[in-house]
Amino acid sequence: MHTVGTPLLWVSFAVVVLIMLAIDLLLQGRRGAQTMSFRQAAVWSLIWVSVSLLFAAAFWWYLDSTSGREVATTQTLAFLTGYVLEKALAVDNVFVWLMLFSYFAIPSTLQRRVLIYGVLGAIVLRTIMIFAGSWLVTQFSWILYIFGAFLLFTGIKMALAKEDDGAVGDKPVVRWLRKHLRMTDNLDGEKFFTRQNGVLFATPLLLVLIMVELSDVIFAVDSIPAIFAVTTDPFIVLTSNLFAILGLRAMYFLLANVAERFSMLKYGLAIVLVFIGIKMLIVEFYHIPVAVSLTVVGVILGSTLLINAWVNRRNDQKGISQ
Repeated sequence: MHTVGTPLLWVSFAVVVLIMLAIDLLLQGRRGAQTMSFRQAAVWSLIWVSVSLLFAAAFWWYLDSTSGREVATTQTLAFLTGYVLEKALAVDNVFVWLMLFSYFAIPSTLQRRVLIYGVLGAIVLRTIMIFAGSWLVTQFSWILYIFGAFLLFTGIKMALAKEDDGAVGDKPVVRWLRKHLRMTDNLDGEKFFTRQNGVLFATPLLLVLIMVELSDVIFAVDSIPAIFAVTTDPFIVLTSNLFAILGLRAMYFLLANVAERFSMLKYGLAIVLVFIGIKMLIVEFYHIPVAVSLTVVGVILGSTLLINAWVNRRNDQKGISQ
């Protein structure tokens, strides 16, 4: 697999990720820690974005000194495009987490452990899927057209889909897990397992963790093919993905109380997926430059947020008048 990732870049990336994970887990992940406030989540989200941008700057500087400015600019733009794309698609993942915690009535003070394992599981899963995907693209270049068609279909389906009013507990996978797991009806603190009369039982918290990990599998199937439309370089695909994932926990607490204010976001994400799908399908006839892709994705998401703000303001005004 061709990649700009040299041993120095891979090691540097691994060190940055391990240090930031350690800081995040030590400062926020200790047992008994309180949930993040909105302000703390905003600060941590800003920190994660800043670290990602600093990595992008260091990446550009390294490539500029070793491979030339043109290569440095192109590859750094690919990283930033992938990062913005994955960050945006991760919002849908966060909304699913909110729904799961709400349905299973998991108090905010007990969500910490599930989120930690959820993010760590996502890192491992994405790493495996990205290297597998890179190998497939290298061996079978035509698979990019399958990815493109899939993203086009997913985007259209997302835009046309109605709100799912069905309870989480009615989902087949939840019913199957409840049937095959010996589970208690009540939580036992942050424990995934508990003993009753000497018999080991799973707690509802374990079911939530399994659902969180399964949700990431589902969203990874969308997000990973999407970034292959930007670049097939495994180093850039992995780094942009993981930097987007590392801030998921802070993003969750940032959106926890305002999720309902982003009702229009799914339409913006749907348009992005359609655009990326078309980009992959027409690559044989016309290659859309990475800078153009970044601009288009940014304009779509920015316009969606502005429209969402306008809709929210109108709804608020209607509420006041009534």
